[in-house]
Amino acid sequence: MNFAIMPKIELHCHLDGSVRPETIIDIAKREGVSLPSFDKEKIKEELIAPLDCESLDEYLKRFSIPNLVMQSKKNLKRISFELFEDAAKENVKYMEVRFAPLLHTRKGLSVAAIIQSVIEGMREAEEEFDIKGNIILSCMRTMSVESAFEVVEKGKKFLGKGVVAIDLCASEEEGFCGKFIEPIALAREYGYKVTIHAGETGIGKNVLEAVEWLGAERIGHGVFIKDCEEAYQIVKEKQVVLEMCPTSNVQTKAVNQFSDHPIYVFHKDGIKVTVNTDNRTVSDTTMAKECDIVSNEFAMSAEDYKHIYMNSVDASFANEKIKGILRKYLLDI
Repeated sequence: MNFAIMPKIELHCHLDGSVRPETIIDIAKREGVSLPSFDKEKIKEELIAPLDCESLDEYLKRFSIPNLVMQSKKNLKRISFELFEDAAKENVKYMEVRFAPLLHTRKGLSVAAIIQSVIEGMREAEEEFDIKGNIILSCMRTMSVESAFEVVEKGKKFLGKGVVAIDLCASEEEGFCGKFIEPIALAREYGYKVTIHAGETGIGKNVLEAVEWLGAERIGHGVFIKDCEEAYQIVKEKQVVLEMCPTSNVQTKAVNQFSDHPIYVFHKDGIKVTVNTDNRTVSDTTMAKECDIVSNEFAMSAEDYKHIYMNSVDASFANEKIKGILRKYLLDI
């Protein structure tokens, strides 16, 4: 299968982990932002996490440089537009992009202005390319509960206007869900969909708690349900969809190598899995590359791919009109 030309859906992609290196250099030069280097290849070395990365925390260090140039409305809009442009050029038909608004307030931008700028970039890309999208607002688990309430409240007015869901991300500690029960409950009350990063770093029980305590409809990664029978069963029984990211999972050492990844075992056992990039720049990847990895490692058939594609459509937070359009693309496969 030539995944470069096949229709694709991406549900788990971080804005700040997917900034073009040349864009970082261009903005930094124009705004006088200090970088370790202004050479594209050297900056790529700073941005891309190696496959032999030691942990999730080491992987997350790669996000500090992009954040330096994501502190104005103009830059956020540009970076959002370029991400959707890059995805469209590899035939991604729909993408949900997530980001943490509170990381972009360093120079005084309001949360509302930050969210609006990212939506505007997405909308411009939708007009120019054959792609549709939505935005997921991430709350940082390393920040306070109050900060999560702030994101939920200030993102509320964008629901149905580009924003569809709330997320919890960053370093994963055991039992983190208990801390965020109230803000996520409020988000659900307001109409946000819920996807939670959990089970990425060896704590399968976090997935169980994300589903039971936070009402997670999707789980970011979820690799370690393999080591927690209760989490495995609830994901399977409730058909909670896993947003899996093979390259990222090797980099963060959720798995040691691609052949160890549980995505295909999960798929064959009736768990709903999807394929995603996580971070296009930090993981030096594309949706086509991720699909190739799964295909090469596990002999994924055309029927397997169609099944996973439909999982992605059904699990997306798009409206029914867009879902109908996305399903029709399968007819061409």
